[in-house]
Amino acid sequence: MSAIKKMLFVYCQEYIAERISTAEQALVSAREASENDTKSSAGDKYETTREMMQQEINRIQGQLAEARKLKFMLSSVIPEKEAAIVQNGCLVQTDTGNFFIAISAGQCRLDDILYFIISNESPFARAIAGRKAGDSVQFNNKKVTIISIT
Repeated sequence: MSAIKKMLFVYCQEYIAERISTAEQALVSAREASENDTKSSAGDKYETTREMMQQEINRIQGQLAEARKLKFMLSSVIPEKEAAIVQNGCLVQTDTGNFFIAISAGQCRLDDILYFIISNESPFARAIAGRKAGDSVQFNNKKVTIISIT
């Protein structure tokens, strides 16, 4: 199971690297477009276009900051660490699915098994935090039983 945790951790690293790279490229493109925009005789139209470009740059900077925040959050995960209770960095098998608690990165399929990669701040991760194998919790009006924790 530890090898799976390492693969999921690498998946998270690649997910973040891709988000950072995409945001950085988009930021460079937006800045170049803003610098290459020449002032026309239409005055107001120019100012409106520049404002829209600035809003786009601000939006991309927000995405980049969020991706860097994910990278920082992932730095606290130690995939080699074994745990007896659910906590950040755990791979949790339940009767409803498999969850890697690290960052919010969606789903990952390894060897035909689906894993949900969730943040320790997600409602489900909070619901199972501190629990051990064999424990059950109520989540969204359903009983969820923890089968194993790695």
